[in-house]
Amino acid sequence: MKRRPILLFAFPAFILVVLACERIATMLLGSYPASPAMWRIWLELRPLSAMFWQQIDPYLYGSMALDAVILVAAALVFWSACRVRPAAAFFLANHVALLFAGLMIASSSHSETASTVAAFPMSNGLQFALKIDFTWQNSLVLVLGFVACAYCHVAFLRETRLRGESLALRLMTLGRDL
Repeated sequence: MKRRPILLFAFPAFILVVLACERIATMLLGSYPASPAMWRIWLELRPLSAMFWQQIDPYLYGSMALDAVILVAAALVFWSACRVRPAAAFFLANHVALLFAGLMIASSSHSETASTVAAFPMSNGLQFALKIDFTWQNSLVLVLGFVACAYCHVAFLRETRLRGESLALRLMTLGRDL
């Protein structure tokens, strides 16, 4: 099984695409506010990225162009890091994307659920819910993230084992030649 860079980059790219699609849906919702289809699309994408954009937008003054620049820059940073130090960067990119997705799901759950569970502020001021909303979309994103991280672990450990085997073979050959 050879490591495929596109498979290792798929989950971070998926998270960036979800963030970009939510921004596009927000922009189109502003253009077509009476469209039920736009509202449905926006409401489906919103839980996975709501808290991120709510935290970023005050600093960017709500600029969609700067949001696009952030997404493109993040994709370029992920991909270029993965080209320079492939094993470690893919490993880190997948795990950061999984942590980001988990944080977004956990932090946006309190705004979607109508429960009596109280939200409490964290030390940095974010509201955090005690109840996490595991809809099928949230569960699918988390499962994809765990599969991507497991693939990274398997690919990374396989490469390490193959390097160890080739080193052992070279040492054995060197010992036999001496």
